[in-house]
Amino acid sequence: MSTVTLPRLHWGSPDAPRRALLVHGLGSSAHTQWRLGEGLAERGWSATAVDLRGHGDAPRASRYRIDDIADDLLGTRPEGGTSWDLVVGHSIGGAAVAQAGALDAAWAHRLVLLDPAIVVDEPARDTVLAGQLANHDGATVAGIAADFPHWHPLDVEFRVRAAKAASRFALERMVRDNDDWDVRAHVARLTRPTLVIAADPAHGAMFAGALADEVLAGNWLVTSVVIAGAGHSVHRDDPAATLQHLLAFADA
Repeated sequence: MSTVTLPRLHWGSPDAPRRALLVHGLGSSAHTQWRLGEGLAERGWSATAVDLRGHGDAPRASRYRIDDIADDLLGTRPEGGTSWDLVVGHSIGGAAVAQAGALDAAWAHRLVLLDPAIVVDEPARDTVLAGQLANHDGATVAGIAADFPHWHPLDVEFRVRAAKAASRFALERMVRDNDDWDVRAHVARLTRPTLVIAADPAHGAMFAGALADEVLAGNWLVTSVVIAGAGHSVHRDDPAATLQHLLAFADA
């Protein structure tokens, strides 16, 4: 496999003493991490977000396995350094962050997984893919705003822009190439403190129920909180609570 160099956006002073990496989910982009990047920067962090392969301005590729995404992330290091103080990943980005952290403990000191897609079976993959392709082909600002009236206008704008900027081929292959979508073994091997910020099970959480119980029981370094009322995009549904939990964990 071949890694790709991921484009970056940045918030905060490059000389800040603590550095965070922000990783988006399927069909999103670095821009969609703006609330977390801004919030971290306001608290003295240097925050960097990347476009994953096939998304935003990132290079396109022929393969989109979680293995490939994790390798791309392991090749993404802070300027002038080797380790991130904090890495935050959403959905499939959370799965790839967990795998990267398990493969190289020196890559990040702490991990935060936002409603991570730890295991996705075939029926769920079909549903995810249908939604992603529909957004890519037909998402509009008016439509997303109607579906998510509580979102910040910039979250709506960036969601539409990201859906259309992603490669349609990449969206399909990121689902189809991962027919064995399951990173539980990697999560069990994590040796750095890891926080899962989960969505509300009543609002479509991907990290919930028996899966969450199994993951948490398998590694004492992994803990979790649930944001009541938040759906899968916890950072857009309740950015204040997401940032509060993230910062409390980072400062612990």
